[in-house]
Amino acid sequence: MDDLFLDPKEEVAIRQRLTLVALGKAPADRVLRVGRLLDVHGREWLDDQEIVIAGKRIAWVGPAGTWPGAAAERHDRPDLMAVPGFGEAHKHIESTHLTPEWDAAMVIPRGCTWTCEASHEFSNVDGPHNLDFWLMARRAGMPNKIFPLPGSAVPPTGYESSGGWFGGPEQTAFMAHPMVAGLDEVMDWPAVWNPENPAYERLWGMIGATFAGRGVVEGHAAGLTELPEINAFAAAGLASDHEGRGAREVREKLRRGLFCEIRPQSMEEIFAGLIAEGQQDWSQFALITDDRSASDTIRMGATDYNVRLAMKCGIPPEVAIQMVTINPARHMRLTPWVGSLAPGRFADVVLLSDLETLDIAEVWADGLQVSEGPRYIGEVAKINYPDWATRTVNLPLPLSPADFAILAPEDRIQMQAAVLRPFHWWDDFLEATLPVIDGAVQRDRDQNITKFAIVDRYSGTGGVAKMFWKGTGPATDDTALACSVGHDSHNIWCVGSSDAAMAQAVNALREMQGGWALVVKGELAATVRYEVGGLMTCRSAEELDAEMQALYKAAEQVDWMWEPTATPRWPKGMPERLAFATLTCAPWRWVLVAPSPRAPEGFVNVTNGKTHPIVW
Repeated sequence: MDDLFLDPKEEVAIRQRLTLVALGKAPADRVLRVGRLLDVHGREWLDDQEIVIAGKRIAWVGPAGTWPGAAAERHDRPDLMAVPGFGEAHKHIESTHLTPEWDAAMVIPRGCTWTCEASHEFSNVDGPHNLDFWLMARRAGMPNKIFPLPGSAVPPTGYESSGGWFGGPEQTAFMAHPMVAGLDEVMDWPAVWNPENPAYERLWGMIGATFAGRGVVEGHAAGLTELPEINAFAAAGLASDHEGRGAREVREKLRRGLFCEIRPQSMEEIFAGLIAEGQQDWSQFALITDDRSASDTIRMGATDYNVRLAMKCGIPPEVAIQMVTINPARHMRLTPWVGSLAPGRFADVVLLSDLETLDIAEVWADGLQVSEGPRYIGEVAKINYPDWATRTVNLPLPLSPADFAILAPEDRIQMQAAVLRPFHWWDDFLEATLPVIDGAVQRDRDQNITKFAIVDRYSGTGGVAKMFWKGTGPATDDTALACSVGHDSHNIWCVGSSDAAMAQAVNALREMQGGWALVVKGELAATVRYEVGGLMTCRSAEELDAEMQALYKAAEQVDWMWEPTATPRWPKGMPERLAFATLTCAPWRWVLVAPSPRAPEGFVNVTNGKTHPIVW
């Protein structure tokens, strides 16, 4: 099989054959003739070109009729324009909530044929099997190429534990594999600069191992906007950032040598500002998806959506295409295999019927046509995922309402409580006075306060960290929402108006090994199954979307708390984004994590390691 996970001798044999095919001394498998072809190296259109394919690779590209060899098949597309298969410099496939082979079936018709997988999601679920998991679908015949980047955030901070632990020796072993392109986004900035941080040695061990393997160290510079921090970030060897929020911030990071990966959320503001300032060279930019669910991809698109949005922002089509082809391939040092329509690269071709609208007529991957219009016509790889991938919610016993109670000392009728709210980036937590009934501290609907919990799903102890949160969760009685996707440790989180409903929702996840569970007025109203790693499901995007729509419908009967000043872009309704409100990287300070020796109640400031009682 023609791929990079084989012995390097196989790569040599492949290229020896390509050399002979290019010279016409060995036959090709097929020739694809197109009306126009975009050379992304020089950003020029070439008319009436042929792409000669041997195996899964391109052997020759040039004017039609001038290749001296013979081919078994010929395919003519005179009315279509060929551009390279789109690539992602930074994407979490887990955030589609589809296993890789089903994600490929969804995104390939939208032009995406290769992905640098930021794998700290599954790494935190099962670190020892992480690389095996990301190579499994390709080995089973999936035409999409996944270049895994082992997670730097495993665990995310020195105050957490998860299903994996990666340090220097682990990264050294990863870097020995030819498909591994580097290190996933380094997010724990306090651990990078502060030698007293408990994760300092672990993280620098991974960075050093990546340098030794000539890999790329991806960065995450959220909240780092001032020059001393930006310079320090670049000096540490962190090569990129995808967290830029505005043109000024991106400009300063660009000037310090960072590769700027632009997400749709902030693309319009960034590009408008840079274009107004006269930006000319876009070679240090890529367009990325980062996190996008299957439901959103069905509605919006994948990498193609990013390209269309960039064009809408004023980026020329050819430049926008470079931002998802040659630019990310150069940055990730993958140009011998992907990023252009050139000899030696995988024969991944996006055929456009219209450039201005980026209308995709066909996609070829590994030298074969695999989509027609929006429809995937290739084979979906068949994978029987092993127990280590499907039995990841380790709760030996069901939880009870008592596991979620926050107790008060005897004779107290009220207590002071620490309070957070979604995306709480302030230096200090909030405080509230809450009533005590029957020895337990209570929620307070009048103050817009409910209860939030993190359940350890890895160690087998079933430990629960719980506290009070403001402006989120259900106001409806005996109602709770639980999910096994909780970035980045991916312990179970649950928010609820009663301890009984919270236990019921978490136990539903325990039974189905991950996903979503919604309890409404004491009844299990909806579930969504993520049976692989508690993060993904092995089925089509359309099947998953139907289940998600049923969850959204059931959630409409709930009175959800909301606080308009809590955070930008915090939507009303079911608080799906709580899956990201458990992050512990910059710019977060006070967070709730699963109980650990360094944070027995789970409440910790990740910038300095301080802890504080939940109630007092």
